[in-house]
Amino acid sequence: MISIVAFTAKGCVLAEKIAGVLKDRDCKVFSKTQSESADTAKIEGSLSEWTVKAMETSEAVVFVSATGIAVRMIAPYVKDKKKDPAVVCLDDNGRFVISLLSGHVGGANRLASEIASAIGAVPVITTATDVNGKFAVDQFAAENGMRFRGKRIAKEIASKLLDGKTVGFVSDYPVEGGLPAGISEKRDHDTGILISSEYEPELPFKDTLVLVPEDHVVGIGCKKDIPYENVRSLFCDTLKKLDISPDSVRVIASIDLKEDETALKELCREFGLPSVFFTADELNSMENIGFSGSDFVRSVTSVDCVCERSAVKASKDGKLILKKTSKDGVTIAVVKEDFKIIFKEGNR
Repeated sequence: MISIVAFTAKGCVLAEKIAGVLKDRDCKVFSKTQSESADTAKIEGSLSEWTVKAMETSEAVVFVSATGIAVRMIAPYVKDKKKDPAVVCLDDNGRFVISLLSGHVGGANRLASEIASAIGAVPVITTATDVNGKFAVDQFAAENGMRFRGKRIAKEIASKLLDGKTVGFVSDYPVEGGLPAGISEKRDHDTGILISSEYEPELPFKDTLVLVPEDHVVGIGCKKDIPYENVRSLFCDTLKKLDISPDSVRVIASIDLKEDETALKELCREFGLPSVFFTADELNSMENIGFSGSDFVRSVTSVDCVCERSAVKASKDGKLILKKTSKDGVTIAVVKEDFKIIFKEGNR
């Protein structure tokens, strides 16, 4: 969701206009003043309380206000560039749209440019790579759905590119679009980028930034109140045997009966993974592609196979590469999705 907040009647009109521009997104407009629009929600509590909730639950927060207000409100809640939402700020007159926080990873630069283009404003982008027209590896990773391994090396790559130097590039995945300036497929570089989902990939450069595509879905079923170590052990052992990095798992999937299972919550927390749960009806409505059925599982969950069905259901037309595997009260299945790397015009 994109949360948009305004503080004046004029600002509310602009906030509603922005929501209209971003109508293909889930937008919600809030205000600390009275708005004429029924679509604008009045903030009843403190702005600080609203801000912390917006930062935790929104993919982006847009302030129609003075920059100082936005900075003071978000400052206590800024955590990490990988977790912070995009924050954009624009004035009441809609003259300037500022990318304030999480410009690359969170997408604030893109959002600021999109809003500015739609309302005829000037986008204000201050990230060094954008200002100098250089390839931004963190933005590239975010746009392609990849995770980082090596924050220090990412900074080193950005520094080299800004200095006009070249870094290497190796990908285990097909690549579309020409390589940007400063990126070379030659391996005779000390520093470079590797795109791989292998559990422990061979590093082609002395200093290698590994970008891991999130192209796997893991389905899990388990007994009630299962010990966490049982779930963690099978999860890690399975991925290692398949030579799949835990970072390449996009989501953990299961049946809604397991939504409050402590072990699954802990697994997602430890590995930083989202989860999705489906009802028995949703899982049963799927075409049977040869799922591993069990009468016992059906008697407990009303579904013949939880892990396989939930993994396939949560995937984007993926292929089941590991059918149900069981150990110590836990079942697991793995789906691999098609994935390719795209260098967009803005990355080159």
